[in-house]
Amino acid sequence: MNDHKETIFISGIDTDAGKSYATGWLACQMAAQGRRVATMKFIQTGCDGRSEDIEIHRRLTGTPLPEDYDLTTAPQIFSYPASPHLAARIDGRSIDFKAIDSALRRLSECYDTVLVEGAGGLMVPLTDEMLTIDYPLQRNMPVALVTNGRLGSINHTILSLEAIASRGMKLHSLLYNTHFDTDVVIAPDTQAYLREYVERHFPGTPFMLVPTL
Repeated sequence: MNDHKETIFISGIDTDAGKSYATGWLACQMAAQGRRVATMKFIQTGCDGRSEDIEIHRRLTGTPLPEDYDLTTAPQIFSYPASPHLAARIDGRSIDFKAIDSALRRLSECYDTVLVEGAGGLMVPLTDEMLTIDYPLQRNMPVALVTNGRLGSINHTILSLEAIASRGMKLHSLLYNTHFDTDVVIAPDTQAYLREYVERHFPGTPFMLVPTL
């Protein structure tokens, strides 16, 4: 078994790219390789006292984690379904980044791999001064980007990839969520275009198909 520790930030090309499903699926793939894997939702909005996204992860992995019960895997939860900066303002409190970092350290001590699911896309604001992409950037985390085959996905994906590249960040993988392959003309062309784009601009980076279960 590989003893290498890693923390990967999972983001998407937009709010409904299928991040939670892709995060749970990736956790299953890594666990099958013998790694101890934890998933974390660093900021959850639109919930009260629980994380719906963590529940999606666990439905896919089949096993709750002990750290779920004290919300280590979901250290910041806000009630209104909005971007974190607005959801925090509505709830009358600030995002506690120290609590997020503390939870991440605890998980990193206990697991080989920690997958940190973001909130929305990379440019979603966390505060008035901080975007989602700034969190993994400041902590030197590689990014796994979730995309799909819907109309407009090529544009959103390339903009996200350019944001990653322009900041000198590492792209861990491009996760193509096949759940959205509903247009038999657009979806296969989008998949082929994005696969070739990654091969050309991010050589050696895995292009992974996330199947619909």
